[in-house]
Amino acid sequence: MEPSLSDRRPRPRIETLADLIFGLSLSIGAIGLIADAPVSSGEINSHILAFGFTFLVLITAWIIYTTYMSVLPAETKSVMFLNVALLLLVALVPYLLNSVELVNPALSPAESSALRNYSSTLFTVDLAGIMVILAAFAHVISLEEKKLVARDLAELFRNGRNRLVVLAVLVAVSIAPQFWEWTLLGVPTRLYVWYVPLVSYWVGRVLRPASRTYRRS
Repeated sequence: MEPSLSDRRPRPRIETLADLIFGLSLSIGAIGLIADAPVSSGEINSHILAFGFTFLVLITAWIIYTTYMSVLPAETKSVMFLNVALLLLVALVPYLLNSVELVNPALSPAESSALRNYSSTLFTVDLAGIMVILAAFAHVISLEEKKLVARDLAELFRNGRNRLVVLAVLVAVSIAPQFWEWTLLGVPTRLYVWYVPLVSYWVGRVLRPASRTYRRS
């Protein structure tokens, strides 16, 4: 009998640590809101939007991660290494995003722009890396010879792997300097590209739930 996604195994310690790191990253993002006292209502709105984005990135990654880890054997060396790498990237998310949002007022506009450009480039690498690692998890699960999930579910995981790889490449392309120089409504286009994976996941979850939850109705 082939295993289903509901056949959960005992929870390894790495998953408990992962929940802690995801939670701490969210907390650090919230603390970043009170790092500097706002001087205008526009600044308050800007900080809330920035935290909302941080929250969406982390919670989306956590949902995908926990779905994969519910069936993935975490005790193998390769999976353990990928887990450690993923958690490092997750821990960096709030710092890098705060570096994009908050700048030292003592810097000149040119210096601030250069610093934000550098921070946004690092976050783009970070985000692409998270998706590549999640794609690697999906790939391992999709291998039919491992029999981690039923054959029809393996196809869903292969589709998920392919989707994550395409999104990671799309995000990585925005590292190009032009994506910081080109702006839309005063916002660098690189920042808009960051939303593409989030829109893809949540719209897909609404329109085709099985493709994101990996459960057949």
